[in-house]
Amino acid sequence: MARSGKVTVVGAGFYGSTTAQRLAEYDIFEEVVLTDIIEGKAEGLALDMNQARPIEGFETRVVGQTTGPSGEGYEVIGGSDIVVITAGMPRKPGMSRMDLLETNARIVRQVSENVAKYAPNAVVIVVSNPLDEMTALAQIATGFPHHRVMGQAGVLDTARFSYFVAEKLGVPVGSVETLTLGSHGETMVPVPSKCTVEIDGQRRALTEVLPKEDVDALVERTRNGGAEIVGLLKTGSAYYAPSAAAARMARAVAEDSGAVMPVCAWVEGQYGIAGVYLGVLAEIGREGVRRVVETELAESELADLRRAAEAVRAKQADVRNL
Repeated sequence: MARSGKVTVVGAGFYGSTTAQRLAEYDIFEEVVLTDIIEGKAEGLALDMNQARPIEGFETRVVGQTTGPSGEGYEVIGGSDIVVITAGMPRKPGMSRMDLLETNARIVRQVSENVAKYAPNAVVIVVSNPLDEMTALAQIATGFPHHRVMGQAGVLDTARFSYFVAEKLGVPVGSVETLTLGSHGETMVPVPSKCTVEIDGQRRALTEVLPKEDVDALVERTRNGGAEIVGLLKTGSAYYAPSAAAARMARAVAEDSGAVMPVCAWVEGQYGIAGVYLGVLAEIGREGVRRVVETELAESELADLRRAAEAVRAKQADVRNL
């Protein structure tokens, strides 16, 4: 198998380390770099992952590196084609994503400035919360063109929606197609009009197989999907599904696949919205977001998406000076 390129994951918490493991096990990269500010943590996890290579049969090399507040150690990310930023504080029970804003803004700005210095040609995938605001901040701090900075949210939120629908109907998750747009938070826009389920060999609209009150309940559960897990864990947040989503996005970039997936991307005119990072469908390739893909929405869904855009626009303006 031909392996090429280098991908960096910044932040070796549960989310970051699991993302690095998934990327390594794809076995398509020459090297996966994992960094963290805790002395020895990234190095130890990288050693552990490398020792899994003979068992799982992948040759991608994992490199761990401790980094410092003044940029020490960041030279290891040099030449990275993709950088996934997971660094930041996780949510605790009762904490909203916005509660994290100031703390994580300082972290994401420092990381982004070092990415610009050492990996100036990278595509950046942001997963730190609050997602929409941190994506905007990463673009400002790196100075990269908008298409090379995107956020991971829609892939995860759509997966949660699909899972909830499948469980409700007792069907395989592969038979369900859903879509979630908007922000990664209170103004998330699950799109029932685009949701279908294959039943007895026929694809049917979700609204045909479930009453409105059940669909509304699934939409609400999707909006609160992360908080539900935080409440159950009590001392952490989700990372298995989020890491799978981030890794899939990175793979689409590395393979220049043109995959169309929901991501937090810069919107400039689509849906009558401009000048904001927002969850939309986008075609992903080696340069990041090739294009935003508009899809027909119900009138109420379009209105919700535009409301989400205005809500996150104000918050994204706030991060410029953080």
